[in-house]
Amino acid sequence: MLIGAHVSAAGGSNKAVARAEEIGAECMQIFASSPRMWSAKPIADAVAEKYTSEMERAGMGPTVLHGKYLIALGAADPGLLAKSETALRADVAAANKLGALGVIFHPASHRGQGFETVVDQFANSVRKILDAEPGNSLLMLETSAGAGDHIGSTFAELGTLVKAIGNDRVAVCLDTQHVWAAGYNIAVADTLNETMEEFDKKIGLGRLQSVHANDSMRELGSSVDRHENIGDGLIGSTGFATLMAHDAFKNVPFYLEVPGTGKSGPDRPNIDRLKAIRAEVDVG
Repeated sequence: MLIGAHVSAAGGSNKAVARAEEIGAECMQIFASSPRMWSAKPIADAVAEKYTSEMERAGMGPTVLHGKYLIALGAADPGLLAKSETALRADVAAANKLGALGVIFHPASHRGQGFETVVDQFANSVRKILDAEPGNSLLMLETSAGAGDHIGSTFAELGTLVKAIGNDRVAVCLDTQHVWAAGYNIAVADTLNETMEEFDKKIGLGRLQSVHANDSMRELGSSVDRHENIGDGLIGSTGFATLMAHDAFKNVPFYLEVPGTGKSGPDRPNIDRLKAIRAEVDVG
């Protein structure tokens, strides 16, 4: 169980490695390009070579890329769908070039059409992207907090998508705050066991390839996406100890997306809190 965080890749993905080291991260998440703009430049060969060298020097664990926030594979608008496919394909290409574990992206909204209506379109888009970008990098669907028409707030929905796509490169990123907001009580042993049994039944534990480790500002079942620093929220340090002691997470990398103690994003205090919990439950 490696503990890492989202860090800035400003100036090139190779620059992110030192930033991850500075906060004590053992693995990292980055954006390949601005998450709020459609445009994306391919990663230059020189940058990719420097990145590989830096990763080897630092002994850094697996990198994941986070897809653009704009991506909406459930969109009814053909233009938005085409832009989404192009953007996600660029992220997968970047992940392949860097040798990253994969790309994590939000399934986003079905725009009021209903989940069942968009399943085939969503699955076709993902298959098209993976066929166009062969390689080892995964495409990971992120669990949703459940607000509005967002897709993936239940394991049943994610499992339906995974089955419809039918590709071994499709995996899942479990965001602790999102599943908590969606009503899954991961902070208590009995309900955590039930949660992971449901995950295994609906999706398959082999598809669990990454965790977004975030405490929650909002109560269980709130459907509100509000991250908090580790131990300062309603999941709490005890909840994370329960989670991290579960066998399902033993070999899964954790990536922080918390506000940070200085409100500047993931930082060493949060990394240290998770490492202390990991040591307490004797994993990793």
